[in-house]
Amino acid sequence: MNPPNDAGGSPGGQPQAQHPLSDAAKASQAKTHTLFRSFIVAVLGSFFVYQLDLNYLWLSALLTVIALVLGVMVLVRFAKLKESKFVLFGTISGLVVVAVQVLLLFTSALFFNQVRDYQECSRQSLTQQAAAKCQTQLEKSLPQFR
Repeated sequence: MNPPNDAGGSPGGQPQAQHPLSDAAKASQAKTHTLFRSFIVAVLGSFFVYQLDLNYLWLSALLTVIALVLGVMVLVRFAKLKESKFVLFGTISGLVVVAVQVLLLFTSALFFNQVRDYQECSRQSLTQQAAAKCQTQLEKSLPQFR
């Protein structure tokens, strides 16, 4: 026996599609996705610039601030418009990475000279023994917290 046509399905037995989005909703969704993509690029950019060299610490800090602002903007848009759970999950994950990046930047700025010397030493070390010596030198140059 076939179910009646007005029971929530289409005549072919397939579920009805969701209501199509209006042009304003599509534009809003596109803006949110653009902000989200920019946020992800800023987070990754900050992390990779930090890996390059300590002399680019300022650029990494700038990208981190940009990522933080974009992340908050995406969260506010989600709270208002309830658009995509994927964007929410990605934004929260990205903000956790930004928080870790802030701690790294703060620590690197606090011990700028020691970390710079370690980077220079480790670039010149060709063996594991030389790299271990650089690490020991860094540990000795940092203040001891006991």
